[in-house]
Formats: sequence, C-alpha cells, structure tokens
Amino acid sequence: MDKEQSTVTLDILTDNDVRQGLKVYSNWPTYPQLYVNGELVGGLDIVKELAASGELASELPTDDDLNKRLQSLVSSAPVMVFMKGNPDVPRCGFSKKMCEILKKYPSIQFKSFDILEDQEVRQGLKTYSNWPTYPQVYVKGELIGGLDIITELDQEGELESSLTG
Repeated sequence: MDKEQSTVTLDILTDNDVRQGLKVYSNWPTYPQLYVNGELVGGLDIVKELAASGELASELPTDDDLNKRLQSLVSSAPVMVFMKGNPDVPRCGFSKKMCEILKKYPSIQFKSFDILEDQEVRQGLKTYSNWPTYPQVYVKGELIGGLDIITELDQEGELESSLTG
C-alpha cells in the first residue's frame, strides 16, 4: 500500500472552528501540521528538518505495521465482520443484508469493525485480503468472503457450521 492510501487530509479553510480548535489541541499555532498515529510530529519546519536529516521515514508507519494491525484486527474475534457502519446501524445495503443473515443464527456471535471510521484499515484490508469489496467476514483470522459467499452458505444450509465449526 502506498502512503497516499493511508493519508487523511483536512482543508482547514473550510471550517474555522476546526482550524482554531486544532491550534489549541495541538498547541501548535501554524499550519500545516503533520500527525502520525494521532500524534503531532510538527509543522512544516520540523518536517523539513526531519526529511533533511533522514529521520522522517522512521516517523511514518510502514506496510509491516499495517499488516500486523490488520492481522490483529481480523483475529480479534472468532467471527469478525468488516462493514460500513455497525450491526445496529449499517450504513449500506450490503452491510445491512449481511447483518440480517448473521442475526438469523443465535449461535453465531460476531464482532464488527466500521471501515468508515478508519481509512487506513478500509484501504489496507482490500490489499491484505485480496478482496476488493465490503463487507468481509473472517473466521479465526481467515477470510470467508463477502456478502455473496455468506448468502450462498446461508442458502445451502452451511453458514452456521462454516462460521462456528
């Protein structure tokens, strides 16, 4: 995954409250500001110094870091669903249908991750799993598939055993 896929930018000129609030939050009076993993690295002057000294690369996350994070996430529950929204408030029709199918089986206890809340996971998981769409269902850290696979397993009467066995 290239760095652009995991980068989030905010146009501070579109929201004065955010622009002023971020100065207070970060205790940094100027823009641009670079954050990595939620921590302020600094402004343009600091970033230029780090780049010139060769230290900037060590501040940035690597693909290995993301892969470890994704492995941890997909394995964080026996059945893990990566979807838009959450089971109580799905934010797309495919995620809603996935939850409807899974909720038919009380023995299938699943956790979910809202990919709309984390762009790095949303983009990175597509590469990690080699599966381009959401939702995605993992059992014990292994990708089972998306809505089409889950629907097929449900229709064939194999879903419960596939997800709990």
